[in-house]
Amino acid sequence: MINAKVIDVFLKINPKKYRYLKNTKIVTMRISSEITKAINDQISYEASSTYAYIAMGAWCERIGYDGSAAFFFEQANEENTHMLMFIHYLNKAGAEAIIPAIEKPQDKFDSLESTFQAGLKSEQTVTKLIYNLVDMADKEKDRAAYSFLQWFVSEQIEEETLFQTILQKFEILGRDKLAVYQIDQSLASTRTQVMAKKQIKNNPQSTG
Repeated sequence: MINAKVIDVFLKINPKKYRYLKNTKIVTMRISSEITKAINDQISYEASSTYAYIAMGAWCERIGYDGSAAFFFEQANEENTHMLMFIHYLNKAGAEAIIPAIEKPQDKFDSLESTFQAGLKSEQTVTKLIYNLVDMADKEKDRAAYSFLQWFVSEQIEEETLFQTILQKFEILGRDKLAVYQIDQSLASTRTQVMAKKQIKNNPQSTG
């Protein structure tokens, strides 16, 4: 499928050679260049977040925080899924999804707590970017984009709450070796519980 503007260009270059394009199925752009750029920027940030969480997980695994490592690797998978959702959306809208180059993420941390502080900061940035996209879609009356983004609005509330809850554990249990060990051990099950709740929310019929 080819965009209508592309066909016009080919026909102007050589009408005889490209006359067959007149019968080609045309994709009509249903999304503005401004929203396309903003979503591509979001794709770039989601890709960076994916690698950032992988780096956090690798650091945790290297130090011996196995529960946290499992948590961050799963978080990376989720960010990658979000990136693909944005890519698929642009492709289906007839726009071009740009696959970004990724800079090397931070791979050393002062403590286990600092990894979750970095994670919370990243999620707060994503939330602001999503809200900006929602405002842009609303201003342009792009109902399709607006509806698509509502899932991410809800998702970001859950993500920020998750990281804030984990950071509260350090305030409640402390930061000595035993407390950090207990927090780390609880994180694998915490991630599993969160994912189970999301599956129920997204597939309510699965509860029976």
